[in-house]
Amino acid sequence: MAPSLEEPTRVIHSWPVEFKSFYPVKQAAASTYEPGRTLVEPHEAYEHDDLRPTFPDFHWGPLTEVPYFDKGLLGHPQFKNLLDGVTDIFDYNPKIGTEIHGIHLARLTDDQKNDLARLIATRGVVFFRDQDDFDIEAQRELGMYFGKLHKHATTSVPRKPGLEDVHVVYTDENSKDQRAMFAPTFLWHSDVTYELQPPSYTSLKLLTGPPRGGGGDTLWASQYAAYDALSPFMQQYLENLSALHSADIQAEGSRALGRPVRRDPIITTHPLIRTNPVTGWKSLFFNPGFVTKIVGIPKVESDAVIRYLNEVIATTQEIHVRYQWRKNDVAFWDNRVCNHSASYGFAPHRRHAVRVASHAERPVFDPAGKSQEEDLNARSGLPQVNKDGSGKSNYND
Repeated sequence: MAPSLEEPTRVIHSWPVEFKSFYPVKQAAASTYEPGRTLVEPHEAYEHDDLRPTFPDFHWGPLTEVPYFDKGLLGHPQFKNLLDGVTDIFDYNPKIGTEIHGIHLARLTDDQKNDLARLIATRGVVFFRDQDDFDIEAQRELGMYFGKLHKHATTSVPRKPGLEDVHVVYTDENSKDQRAMFAPTFLWHSDVTYELQPPSYTSLKLLTGPPRGGGGDTLWASQYAAYDALSPFMQQYLENLSALHSADIQAEGSRALGRPVRRDPIITTHPLIRTNPVTGWKSLFFNPGFVTKIVGIPKVESDAVIRYLNEVIATTQEIHVRYQWRKNDVAFWDNRVCNHSASYGFAPHRRHAVRVASHAERPVFDPAGKSQEEDLNARSGLPQVNKDGSGKSNYND
């Protein structure tokens, strides 16, 4: 959940008249191209009106621990069931992000679902284009296959009743600009990590969004790769520490806006390094959005560690993937091993998406876990990375 989501404030912008016309996808022809401008689709008769956001005033009791079995453990090591018949598959970079064509998420067999979970746990986030038939019920059904669906305590849910386990992302042409309210590092987060069992497999489907070139991209960062970016000394240090993950900031923000808090906020202690049960790889389990303190060390040291990890996540380019959305696209990620961040700058386009997240195991650190980078390098016969930064080099790109 991005910290900046809120019900649109009715502020009418005086956009130029021609800016409100709608161009099809091929608007970038030379005769109509204008740098930095994309024209806005009208939404007078909006087909997803029942999935627009509302904030119902419920009150739920605290979450308790529930059994969890990771379906990725049943997946084929080479994902053969899922990939049989695909028309294209490619990685965005070696660390994170894969796009698959020729798959219909609404029609997967159980064997394919298991392979999907295993692939997501391996690659962090997987993208699927043109999932027109993957409606909200199909999205929830697939999420429930992986685990109990999470119900968010503060953010919006669809207007349609019975969908309290669906989170709505919504900004429209009348929403206020919030870029000045959040530091870019703060927007990086892993969803609801303050829960006892934060989510694993999480899907986000874009219902409506800016056209190509209109902004609204989402970025993901691999926490496997963030762990691997650390020195072995820092890795060992963090493996012995835990962090406090707090729901207070979301609850306080909701109350300040006069919205309900459906479940009392909690603060939960989780290990700073966790081990993924599917891959056996160690990952950083930290995010700027919810981690407030490191346990067992002085505050000045805790603050320094938090600043350092914020920088690793936000500025280590090779651990990032950036996705440019199209209507009916779906991103499916492992919330245990990824941070993600929305991006601003797409006003006045409407951006509307629905998210479903499945509870996972309680975070656990297994000292027998492996480094993703070291494991993959060993399998490929590649040398291990040199992490000694004391030498001299001439940067060249």
